Amino acid sequence: MSIKWINYDQLDASAKLASDTPADLTKVLTADRVKAYSAKMAAGMDYNYAAKNVDDTILKDLQKLADEAGLIEKFEALYNGEVINTGEKRLVLHHLTRGQLGNKVECEGTDKRAFYVKQQERIAEFAGKVHSGEIVNEKGEKFTTAVQIGIGGSDLGPRAMYLALENWAKVNGCFKMQAQFISNVDPDDAAGVLANVDVAHSIFILVSKSGTTLETLTNEAFVKDALKKAGLDPAKHMIAVTSETSPLAGNSDYLDAFFMDDYIGGRYSSTSAVGGAVLSLAFGPDIFARFLNGAAEEDKLATEKDVLKNPDLLDALIGVYERNVLGYGSTAVLPYSQAMSRFPAHLQQLDMESNGKSVNRFGEPVSYVTGPVIFGEPGTNGQHSFYQLLHQGTDIIPLQFIGFKESQQGIDVDIQGSTSQKKLCANVVAQIMAFAGGKADENKNKNFAGNRPSSIIVGEKLTPEALGALLAHFENKVMFQGFVWNLNSFDQEGVQLGKVLAKKVLAHETDGALKAYSELFEI
Repeated sequence: MSIKWINYDQLDASAKLASDTPADLTKVLTADRVKAYSAKMAAGMDYNYAAKNVDDTILKDLQKLADEAGLIEKFEALYNGEVINTGEKRLVLHHLTRGQLGNKVECEGTDKRAFYVKQQERIAEFAGKVHSGEIVNEKGEKFTTAVQIGIGGSDLGPRAMYLALENWAKVNGCFKMQAQFISNVDPDDAAGVLANVDVAHSIFILVSKSGTTLETLTNEAFVKDALKKAGLDPAKHMIAVTSETSPLAGNSDYLDAFFMDDYIGGRYSSTSAVGGAVLSLAFGPDIFARFLNGAAEEDKLATEKDVLKNPDLLDALIGVYERNVLGYGSTAVLPYSQAMSRFPAHLQQLDMESNGKSVNRFGEPVSYVTGPVIFGEPGTNGQHSFYQLLHQGTDIIPLQFIGFKESQQGIDVDIQGSTSQKKLCANVVAQIMAFAGGKADENKNKNFAGNRPSSIIVGEKLTPEALGALLAHFENKVMFQGFVWNLNSFDQEGVQLGKVLAKKVLAHETDGALKAYSELFEI
């Protein structure tokens, strides 16, 4: 069938949803509902949406919205290689880094799945040689630390994934190397990292698709200067992750170069060489492969047309309902897992850079709201920080909890009749009910109105497969929402203007207010 790209407010289902009555969580949240309102995810996880303001009528209308907007058909077009990134006239192929969902995709005479697999194989071979001591520093000693130099999607996703698996890998005997990350052009970032690593035994991963990213090249120069001052040859301590056409490719300044391409956006690149190099060095290629498998299994679920069997699509549609019908402008991501401490920051970029748009894919202004503000912190820390506003503030903010039955390390303390992990899980369960049910109190300062919506993803343990599935779930959610809003979720023109102006400041090509602001910093 031919795909029709239609604005959200031109879909008949959008008007039907607007006329539906939201479910009142203070009245409808029962044990039966908790058991029924759940969708199976990959890696043995479940997406539970019982504490959302939806009922069977609204769910049927969300199905009508998905069908009318052709969301699954648009996903099929994407993974079969159609030009979905209309702003940059590019294919969108991050799903191909972890599996083949549909047809063979060829571009510029290259089988793209084969290209991504080849890079994974090259990275696996390189990582194996580093771990075995075949590739060593110039003194013949093994590298013990990998340091990634990159910003945006070259940092946030890989950093979040590394932190999520670091302790799991240590417990399971597959921790190979420590990883550190340098991203901010602020010199204190690079200096701080270099002060805390053994530079002589560190291998640096420079990540820049174009090979021209200002912040990344600045930090590369910072690192090279530190290596030279330590009497080391930078070329024997650095690899590059870049495009085949960038100045970093085939450059003798690097031990090797691994390739990505223009068809994978930075915020979608954790399953490409961008995440593959650092994660394979840190944990071994087998663990990275398990991470990819979890993502691939979740992607398969995202092809299901029945929204009740497609957790990624269902999550996306409920989010659209909350944003466009209920008028909620923010979403909080709250993992009850310390290992996922940087996951909300990654999702912040993924969501807000993708769907933070006010024009549709044809450049026409839209007359409805689009992407929400995303923020979050791990529980239970957040409970002692910003949950006060979530419970009793004037804005209702939908919540996305993530929780696991078991800890990664298996180290637990029994105190006051329960273990630390049980206390963690008890807290997230209590929060869901407190937000949904509220509590009446004559003292209005202690009154909780309730009816504040949340979902939760529940898994057994945070493993490589579970992490991959979680990553794919949210990537697919953002994609489906962009389709509903008729946006191009795969370009980011909003980040370009500041880069252009920064270059003018550094070149002293300024006047007016820009010059005045520059003078504040004596630039």
